[in-house]
Amino acid sequence: MLHICIILFAIAVGVAFIAEKVKQPYPTLLVIAGLVLGLLPIESLEEVKGFITNDKVFKDTIILLFLSALLGDASLKLPFHELKENKKPILLLAFIGTFLTFLLVSALTYFVLDLPLQHALIFGALMSATDPVSVLSIFKSMGLNKRLSVIVEGESLANDGVAVVLYKIALVTTVVTLSGVSHGALEFLKVVAGGLIVGVVFGFLSSRLTSKIDHHLIEIGLSIVVFYGAYVTAEHYHLSGVIAVVVAGLILGNYGKKIGMSENTLDKIDSFWESIAFIANAVIFLMIGLEISRIGFEGKWGVIAGSIIIVVLSRFVAVFISLLFDKTVPNSWKTIMSWGGLKGSLSIALILSISPDFAGRDLLLSLTFSNVMFSLLVQGTTIPLLVKWLKIK
Repeated sequence: MLHICIILFAIAVGVAFIAEKVKQPYPTLLVIAGLVLGLLPIESLEEVKGFITNDKVFKDTIILLFLSALLGDASLKLPFHELKENKKPILLLAFIGTFLTFLLVSALTYFVLDLPLQHALIFGALMSATDPVSVLSIFKSMGLNKRLSVIVEGESLANDGVAVVLYKIALVTTVVTLSGVSHGALEFLKVVAGGLIVGVVFGFLSSRLTSKIDHHLIEIGLSIVVFYGAYVTAEHYHLSGVIAVVVAGLILGNYGKKIGMSENTLDKIDSFWESIAFIANAVIFLMIGLEISRIGFEGKWGVIAGSIIIVVLSRFVAVFISLLFDKTVPNSWKTIMSWGGLKGSLSIALILSISPDFAGRDLLLSLTFSNVMFSLLVQGTTIPLLVKWLKIK
């Protein structure tokens, strides 16, 4: 187990180094590297590939080990005043935009691609979440408008939780009825509100504790307990662990830093979580590439192509409609947000969590992985060209 982790991490770091040298977003190159390694018959790596592509290992690694770390790092460093200044477009995209994407993808795959209703709803939920890692790395390298980056990152932090809740509801929905919709709406409110409460409790208590501590190692350890503790606690009570971590991180990163962290601690804790996030992202995207090499796509290319078109168009429609209520966001930004709504590790971890006995799982796996690959390899690599064409400063 240990030597497999070392080999995987060594490959990921090497590819990330190459990405830095050629000035490309490292998630894209890591996915390509994983795909190539997965397809090549390299005998010395067969044990590594077999271990990584085990569904349970992949799902547990991403959800239990890395997801809380990535969400915690992002929310810890996001200034609350920037979120507050841009709360209107962020909330519009995270709630109205995410829900519209879910409805559009579900409806179109049901009526156009003839997917069974439950499969269409599950796929719609999977495609409603966005992954900001690639697009934000591009934004930073190009020095794009700070407000645009804040909106994209704020949306992704919020819509992950919304998408997870929609996914859980879709898993148990086989027919749409008035009572079913009402039950789903109540469940949605319970899971979101519960996640918010758990996050507030963990974030506030940890912030108060930091004011009593003046040792950066202890405070870093406390942040680990907060992020993983908030996630596990919320999930134990069938609430949103994603929302709990994001809220706890925002409170600790703003209120906690203000009342209880020295300059030394601020520097050390940010550096620690930045390193953890880099490791997590590097390994995740390499694993995605390796995982894709074992998915069966034969005979599904028509449905896959149709799903990609539907997902991209739905994202554009959802972004432009939801931001009709905010006149401060220019159309050029909306175009970037639409094309930059990349899919990533959360979508894959969720689809792999479905039982192998679930009817239609193979098709949903193919559709999900194909859309993730398209977003990373096509959308992710063409964003700079789109930015240049739209003349965004």
